[in-house]
Amino acid sequence: MTRPGPAEEVLRLVDIPEPAIDSPTGIKVQLRAAGVNPVDTKLRARGVLIPNAYPAILGCDGAGIVTECGTAATRFRPGDAVWFCHGGLGGATGNYAEYRVLDEQEAERMPAGLDFESAAALPLVAITAWEALFDRAGLSADQTVLIHAGAGGVGHIAIQLADWVGARITTTVSTTDKAAFVRLLGADHVIHYPECDFVESALDWTGGRGVDVVLDTQGGETFRRSLAAARVYGRVVTLLDPGTDVEWKEARNRNLCICFTLMLTPMLRTLPDARHHQGEILRRCADLVGEGALKPLVTQTFPLQDAARAHGLIEAGHVQGKIVLTMD
Repeated sequence: MTRPGPAEEVLRLVDIPEPAIDSPTGIKVQLRAAGVNPVDTKLRARGVLIPNAYPAILGCDGAGIVTECGTAATRFRPGDAVWFCHGGLGGATGNYAEYRVLDEQEAERMPAGLDFESAAALPLVAITAWEALFDRAGLSADQTVLIHAGAGGVGHIAIQLADWVGARITTTVSTTDKAAFVRLLGADHVIHYPECDFVESALDWTGGRGVDVVLDTQGGETFRRSLAAARVYGRVVTLLDPGTDVEWKEARNRNLCICFTLMLTPMLRTLPDARHHQGEILRRCADLVGEGALKPLVTQTFPLQDAARAHGLIEAGHVQGKIVLTMD
């Protein structure tokens, strides 16, 4: 993309020089798939986060095969399958491409038995869900959690992680098909929000107490009303800016802990320790994939040249699971 704007106008398939390793610990990856996330569509519409970083290649999530290693790289060898969440914000090249060069510390070994499409669908949403539920909210066994949009990209991974840790889960969905899907993932109580009030339903489910943790993936009115669904001394974690019109009285009266999760912060602020922690999260998630406790849902794949179509579906809303681009 050379400027912000509508997907059909600003996303173009072009030939560029194949990237070369530029540091001793760099690796070159032949990408096989790239996850498409809502943040990609926002960056395309509003502009990348690094000033004057055009032309830009979008895409934070990638999976592929290492083809070359720098002289001091020791973690991988050519032929290794890797996955990662790196780049795509402007500046560092993203993953809507055939090749990527990145430092070996930014990649992790891909889970055995996972195909490239599924691997590319997982890093950003897995790190987001893990940081929100465990690092921010401290979710543990036997606690109750309300996960908004449980059939969505972050939501369907958050349900599986909460189920793995032994929490009791309620989640909001928009259709009966999605209700059946989230129950298979481990949801104990499903709120079909077009037909009922999610606050009342969450309170009824907890005997009037409220949930221990709320994971807000929607923002706006959903965040504001979620404050009344949390228990006294509970925690509400949001992935979005709540805005300036929040009435905080309910949160204060309940002594709520309000937390934010933006898994992109380590990239934006150059925080190597935080990036190392995110690598550890991916390694933990790889173990869960191997145990059968975690599996991403890829609902649609598109060839790289159809990235604009993928963006259009995400912007239309209500995507179940993840959309992935492939580089055949």
